[in-house]
Amino acid sequence: MKDYKLAIVGATGVVGRMILKVLEEKHLPIASYVLFASKRSCGTKFPFMGKVYEVQELTENSFEEGFDFAIFSAGAKTAEKFAPIAASKGCIVVDNSSAFRMEENVPLVVPEVNREEIKKHKGIIANPNCSTIQAVVALKPLDEKYHIKRIVYSTYQAVSGAGLKGIVDLENGIHAFESKQDYSLQKFPYPIFNNCLPHIDVFLENSYTKEEEKMINETRKILKRPNLPITATAVRVPVLNSHSEAINVEFEKDFVLADLVSTLQNSPSIIVQDAIQHNLYPLANNATGHDEVFVGRIRRDYSVKSGVNLWVVADNIRKGAASNAVQIVEKLIEEKNF
Repeated sequence: MKDYKLAIVGATGVVGRMILKVLEEKHLPIASYVLFASKRSCGTKFPFMGKVYEVQELTENSFEEGFDFAIFSAGAKTAEKFAPIAASKGCIVVDNSSAFRMEENVPLVVPEVNREEIKKHKGIIANPNCSTIQAVVALKPLDEKYHIKRIVYSTYQAVSGAGLKGIVDLENGIHAFESKQDYSLQKFPYPIFNNCLPHIDVFLENSYTKEEEKMINETRKILKRPNLPITATAVRVPVLNSHSEAINVEFEKDFVLADLVSTLQNSPSIIVQDAIQHNLYPLANNATGHDEVFVGRIRRDYSVKSGVNLWVVADNIRKGAASNAVQIVEKLIEEKNF
């Protein structure tokens, strides 16, 4: 078996650090790693795979030495500039940003949902938005069995999804409350401590946020349902990590609730926690540190002919970003699609 060479772009960020952690756990047949970041982070040292790696500055010449794969987690502008350069050198890029997700010839992949799309890559594969990933893991098996008619998303998204500055805003808010001192916000337009902000990413002309539009469009692309009616409200909540989602689904076909639950239980990467008599349901605290998607509060929606409510929780930094990207690389190695 060939030993491969992998670049991690954006290695010093919240997701980049989690990518390193997941790679250490996975033991993929990768012989050589190179860590890249901006000039500001150049020279930072990380213990990784039993060695100390020094972060290199990402430049237009970074991929001249030849890489098999690159995982990008450095934002859309960086990806737009450097991912095509990497791909032109024969490197397969898995990009965590929104830069290429809706490009027609770029696969948008969640391995448990549409692994077959990996084969269609032309050098770049897009990682979906974190909130979309956990949703479609739960929805795909239900769509196959009952054919989804409509989806209503309501998300409760952790501050880690906004990066390090989002985490700092929450932590500073907690400290300021305890000490009764003022503080400056680094990320959010209003304090996130003791608050909920119905505002993730920028507002668009149609009054939806970009985050809400991402969920709608990415779900349609991944499920191959371009005209599927979907609406979304995305809310930032004062939780450090792991996104929670209330998902209301209406189906074309009727269902027996016990069969629907069994379908979820027997689907990949899903853990059903739904024993309300014991107060058992998915929690952000329990999802953190795991790659599975947790589903509970499964109950019929009696306001429509064939509807169900789901509570879906997952670690947005692991499964919602780092682990999904590493899984794609793992599948590329397994299927030798390069």
